[in-house]
Amino acid sequence: MSGRVVHFEIPADDTDRAQKFYREAFGWSIDAAPGMDYALLGTVPVTEQGELAEPGGINGGMMRREGVWAHPIITIEVDDIEAALKRVEELGGTVARGSLPVGPIGFAAYFTDTEGNLMGLFQPVRTG
Repeated sequence: MSGRVVHFEIPADDTDRAQKFYREAFGWSIDAAPGMDYALLGTVPVTEQGELAEPGGINGGMMRREGVWAHPIITIEVDDIEAALKRVEELGGTVARGSLPVGPIGFAAYFTDTEGNLMGLFQPVRTG
């Protein structure tokens, strides 16, 4: 469903310290993303297929704080990431990072809204 919040990201100066904090404070699972300086944050369990096991749950990620990635980011699902980026620009936002593949699961991009907030976009690969 396009337009729903599907992911969040938390930047950290010390990712080990931040991961320990979120694991101990909230019981989140934290796993390194293979080949990336990125950790997957599990706020709800996932199935063997990687789907959320609890309706309405949102899992996230953590990366090192740098550049524009200075504050938490929410990610919005879209059907067409290039069309969404074009619409963002038409409405006064700016593209912070264009579309890039996220393994076999989809594509991600970042934009800054009209208020200066960095936000994420995600276009999943549709199967079937």
